[in-house]
Amino acid sequence: MFLRGIRGATTVAHNEAEEILTATEDLLRAIVEANDFHPEDICSVFITVTEDITATFPARAIRALAGWELVPLMCSLEVPVENSLPKCIRLMVQVNTTKTQAEINHVYLKEAKALRPDIVKLTNEATR
Repeated sequence: MFLRGIRGATTVAHNEAEEILTATEDLLRAIVEANDFHPEDICSVFITVTEDITATFPARAIRALAGWELVPLMCSLEVPVENSLPKCIRLMVQVNTTKTQAEINHVYLKEAKALRPDIVKLTNEATR
């Protein structure tokens, strides 16, 4: 068994609580589906947001999911680099798994696909 980090990111169009919560849940569900794990396999989830996301904590979306109540979650601000992707939510899911690094599927949704086109391409090819 190994501890692996699974990256993911998505964006929202507006700094609105419901949109942030929905986008976070959609991203987490896509990561789970792409990597086939369960909440009890999770060590922790580290969540960052860009400084223009202030309407709610994205962790609220994860805490509300059945079975995720005991998973340690931490929210933080992303480093505010000039010209970086706005309204972006990133997840680093640390999961206990038997998968190799090469078998992990990182997930980038919406405008966040531009962050790692190399990984998006690999993920799309792997799921065909």
